Parts: sequence; structure tokens; C-alpha cells
Amino acid sequence: MTRAVFVHETGGPEVLRVAEHDPGDPGPGAVQVRVTAAGVNFIDVYFRTGLYPRPLPFVEGMEGAGIVEALGPGVSGLRVGDRVAWAGVPGSYAERLNAAADRLLRVPEGVRNEQAAAVLLQGMTAHYLAHGVRETRRGDVALVHAAAGGTGLLLVQTLARAGATVIGTCSTPEKERLARGAGAHHVIRYGETDFSEAVRRLTDGRGADVVYDSVGRATFEGSLRSLRPRGLLALFGQSSGAVPAFDLQELNRLGSLFVTRPSLAHYTADRAELEQRAGAVLGAVARGELEVRIGAEFPLADAAEAHRALEGRRSTGKLLLRP
Repeated sequence: MTRAVFVHETGGPEVLRVAEHDPGDPGPGAVQVRVTAAGVNFIDVYFRTGLYPRPLPFVEGMEGAGIVEALGPGVSGLRVGDRVAWAGVPGSYAERLNAAADRLLRVPEGVRNEQAAAVLLQGMTAHYLAHGVRETRRGDVALVHAAAGGTGLLLVQTLARAGATVIGTCSTPEKERLARGAGAHHVIRYGETDFSEAVRRLTDGRGADVVYDSVGRATFEGSLRSLRPRGLLALFGQSSGAVPAFDLQELNRLGSLFVTRPSLAHYTADRAELEQRAGAVLGAVARGELEVRIGAEFPLADAAEAHRALEGRRSTGKLLLRP
């Protein structure tokens, strides 16, 4: 019998409980994987709190990496012993899980399992934001909130490599150092200044071409004020809470702005696009072009503490669970 982290009722981090878990044999088209590392993400918080509804009870987690241990009927292209990684597979906070083979990706040589678990979900998020929601052009000005977080550091690197001038926001000197190290040209500490006014100063009054906002309620209005006319706000998270009801006429008043609420699932819906984005991310890691910062690792039994660190903004880079 193996162990997993269950949610039996929605609520705070304390509802995360480790218990025995038997995933059973893999069914048709599925494989069983021994999990070596699981990524901790805000989407896990949204499921834990019930913001994203899911039938109870369930095993937490959506991202990880591990070793293929058994193949279900009809599986081809994978073998026992292969190293694989995934993003968007429920039940990843576990010692073993069964996953659809078509959602697994081979981990290339030059990439460690813990790197793959730390980079896949957030790295593909950075990729679709920079090369999907809109195509980054050399000379673009991009504002990235939470620039020292797991996704933020990867997004800053991705945008800078594509030729954008990157403005990051963060809260502390240490986080500013990390954001600058990732390639941010300017960093605004939002506790010390109005970031929208700072963006205007940095762009000689023009505003940013695009704002990438994973914070939500606390930054939404300022994000809109940071944009140039016909600029785009990509709201891809809500770590501070959901954005309240909004009068769309405000978009006209501020300059015919665009707002989108994208998700990784819609930008990796088919196998070809999943492989293309994952290949770009894992390939960049293997070549040393994309740095993966693992901020902290926790044993499976400490999943609640990992969630507290994530929600309390006590982390930089990626948090992992190590079964």
C-alpha cells in the first residue's frame, strides 16, 4: 500500500491529510508511475479551498515527475523504467499514481526529474503567455506581477529571451534580486510605490504593451491603468482573490483595452500542442537557457506546510513535495 495526500473536505491547509492509497492497476491507455517529485501550485490551493469544485474526496496535486512502473492495455510509446513528467494530471501528491499515457511526457537527457516536476506546469504557462496569448515582439514592454515567484521567474526569462523589456513587481529586496537575475530590466516593489504610476514613468507615459497578472483582486485595476491604448491584460491567476464584477465600459475609457482569462488546459488541449510547449520548455532547460529555481522541498507529510508557504508568499521559485 502506498500513501497520498487527500482532501476530504474543502478548507485551509489543515484539510490536507496523508493516508494509505492504492491506485490499483493501470487501465486501458494508462500507466502507473512512481512519483519522485510533485509540484506545488496555486491551482492546488484553488481545488483545496473549493474555488475550483471537484468531487470529494480526492488526492491533491496536478504536476509531477517519476518513473514508469507498469503499463495498461493498449499503451505504446512508453516502457517500464522511462522517466516521465506531467502537468494537469489529478492525484499527483502521491507515491504512485495512474495517468493517461497521452498526458505524460518523456524527460530528456540533461533534465533531472525534480527540475521537470518544478518547471513543466509553470514553464508551459510562461510559454503560452509569451507565445500563445500573444506573440512577444522585440521591443515590447511587458509588466509581470509576482516576478520572483515560480511562474514569474520563468515568464521573465521567456519574455527577455524573446526581446521584450520586462518590468517586474515584487515585495522584498531578495525577490527584487531574483527578478533582476532572471532578466527583468526594471523592478517595482509594490509595497513602496504605486506600480501603475511607476510603469508610466518607466515608459515615458506610454504604458506597457501587455500585463501578466496572476495576483487578481489586489492588482487588477492597477494593471489596467498600466497599459497603453489597445494593450492586453492577461489575468491568469488570482492569488489575492477573484476580481469583482467589472463594467466593461471601463476598457473603452482606458483606451480600448483587451482582457483575457486564459488557462494552460486550453493551450495544451491536443497532444501536438502539449508536446510543442513541453518540448520548448524542457529543451530550454536541457540547453541551460532556462533556469529552474527550486525554492524549497517538503516531504509528502508536510503538504499543508508547503501550502502555507505558498499562500503566505514565503517562497521564491518553485515548491516541491518529495514522496
